Amino acid sequence: MVSRVRVWLNRTYAENVFFMDQLRRNPSDRAVEIHATHGDPDSPVLAAADTAELEPEGLSPAAYVEYALDQCARRGIDVFVPRLHQAAVVAHRADFEAAGTALLAPPPEAVAVFEDKVIAYEAVQGIGVPVPPWWRVRSADELLAAVEKLEADGHRACFKPASGAGGVGFRVITRSPFSLVHLNGFPSPYVPLDLVLEALHRAEEPVDWLVMPRLEQPEVSVDCLTGPDNRIRLAVGRTKNGRRRGFTLDERWLEPARRIAEGFGLHYLSNIQFRMFGEEPVLMDVNTRPAGGLHQLSLCGVNAPWAAVQLALGEDPGEIVPPFLGQDYTVVSGPRPLRPVPVPQRAQAPEPLLPAVPSPAPAGSLPAAVAQEQAQALPL
Repeated sequence: MVSRVRVWLNRTYAENVFFMDQLRRNPSDRAVEIHATHGDPDSPVLAAADTAELEPEGLSPAAYVEYALDQCARRGIDVFVPRLHQAAVVAHRADFEAAGTALLAPPPEAVAVFEDKVIAYEAVQGIGVPVPPWWRVRSADELLAAVEKLEADGHRACFKPASGAGGVGFRVITRSPFSLVHLNGFPSPYVPLDLVLEALHRAEEPVDWLVMPRLEQPEVSVDCLTGPDNRIRLAVGRTKNGRRRGFTLDERWLEPARRIAEGFGLHYLSNIQFRMFGEEPVLMDVNTRPAGGLHQLSLCGVNAPWAAVQLALGEDPGEIVPPFLGQDYTVVSGPRPLRPVPVPQRAQAPEPLLPAVPSPAPAGSLPAAVAQEQAQALPL
């Protein structure tokens, strides 16, 4: 009899409830039990897991590794998908292997390259992948010089943190003075240059920003699955153009993504994002973790989370080619259950770890609407 697989996701994105759903609905019909930890007691991943705990706050990366090793040993974790403190965790891969846990994450060298966007851009340029023009700025004078250079070349300038995930901290520079236009409607990413410069002059510490031209759509996120042998098993692009989303196997996007994933050893699941600079696709960002929208590949008949777990367990799924490309779709929100009672107050380090939270009520006892997924295929 094939044993069940125990998977742990730590402090992950809410969208990864769908990652968890796909693991349970795997085509191998293998029993999967999921452990989740988070800092937010109302995270839906805690409710979706079979067992869950609140993570202690205030742990250093080194202390977090000890916490993680304890979790793996106590919970009998077969595969750990680390997001929080990924760099520290993967540096101790041998310790996790000794505990019987496989890490579904790249080696530390690959994680280190893509923690800093400047280092990442320099590295990928070295293997021939196009990147947009960029400047690293730490002061008001450096920001102004970069913005003026971009505007002189006919571009709109934007900036984002040199390190960080997702769109956190992304802003677009405008010369328009602050007015009611900026206060009407929903909050906008556009910020007046004079206010940014004033904030930088008042700041007590330097910033660390990457300034570049505002890139154009479409945005294409290539989800990659790469084996420990540095060979790609799966590469599919998810396109985004306004509300409309779709899929692509166009080599303009896939070829540079493969070059990055294989060249830097982005083992298991990674997400490599491109946008247009003029007529050329250029790299925007590289994530050394599963993307929040990875589950959308199910619209192409692909279960990428399970294929990645198979790889981590040493069961090579072989090359995966989508049997079809799903129709264009959009993303809509839908309800997901939370725990019916609050999770106990989290522990503060170095107090003892919290006991496990009982698993939520079986899915069959919930209203049908609650099981609705966030991302649905909707004709446009």
